[in-house]
Amino acid sequence: MDEDLLARRFEAHRPHLRSVAYRMLGSSGEAEDAVQETWLRLSRADTSEVANLAGWLTTVIARVCLDLLRARKARREDPMGGQMPEMAPEAGDGPEEDALRAESVSRALLVVLDRLEPAERVAFVLHDLFAVPFATIAPLVERTPAAAKKLASRARQRVRGRPVAAERELARHRQVVEAFLTAAHGGDLDALLAVLDPDVVRRADPAALRPGAAAVLRGARVVAGETVLLAARTRYAEPALVNGAPGLVVAPGGRLRFALVVAVSNGKVTAYEVIADPARLERLELAVLGT
Repeated sequence: MDEDLLARRFEAHRPHLRSVAYRMLGSSGEAEDAVQETWLRLSRADTSEVANLAGWLTTVIARVCLDLLRARKARREDPMGGQMPEMAPEAGDGPEEDALRAESVSRALLVVLDRLEPAERVAFVLHDLFAVPFATIAPLVERTPAAAKKLASRARQRVRGRPVAAERELARHRQVVEAFLTAAHGGDLDALLAVLDPDVVRRADPAALRPGAAAVLRGARVVAGETVLLAARTRYAEPALVNGAPGLVVAPGGRLRFALVVAVSNGKVTAYEVIADPARLERLELAVLGT
C-alpha cells in the first residue's frame, strides 16, 4: 500500500487507538508512545491481506500495551527496589488527560484498573469498554476464549467492588460525600459546615498533612477550616468505593496519592481519614461507584 495512503488511514484510527491505550496504561504520554509503536509496526508489516484494519490495529496496540503493563509490574516487584514507587506529583494532570477523561474515563477507574493483573486489564478493557470478542482477546493474553472471559469477569468484579450497604443507603452516603467534595473544591466554608457533623473528627497520615498541621482534628469549624486550606487538592479528587462505602480518591494523572475513608450518619460527615501511606493505600479495597 502507498505509504501516504497508509499514513492517512492510520491517522483516521489514531483517536480510537489513543483511547484504547489510555485505558490500558492510564497515562497520556505512555498511550502516545504505544500509538507510535503501533504505527511503526504497521509501516513494517505486509497489510495486503488485512481486511479489517481497525481490528488489526486494535490487536497490535493491545499487544504493545500488554508488554508495557508486564514490564511495569516487573519493575514494581523487583526485589532490589525495596520501596513502593513514588506517588505522582500534584501537577500530574495535563490537557491531554483532561481531553481523554472527557470521554468518561474517571480517575477512580484508572486507579482500580492499575490494580489489576496485566492480562486482566487487557481483557476487561478490550471486551467491556471496546466490545472486542473473547476469541480475539484470547491469543493476546495467551489463554483460551473461556479463560479470557474469566479474566474479564474477575476484573469486572474488582471494578464494581463489594458495597457494604443497601443501594438506597449507599446513594444517601454518596450524596453526602459529593456535597463534601463540592464544598471542599469550592473552598466554601459555609457549605462545609452544613455537611459536617458538629463533632466531626478528621484523621490523617503524616504524609497527607500540610506543615504544622495536627494529625487529628475535632469539631466542624476546625475541620472545615483545615479542609478549605487544602482545597486545591480536590481538583484531583473523585468519589469512589473505598472499603465498600463511598469515599474519595485523589489521583493526579490517574495515580493514587490519597484516599479518604468517609463515615456518614444522619446526612452528615461524622469522620474522615486521609490515607497517604503507600502500604495502607495498597490494603484498601477500591472500586468504581456506579452511576
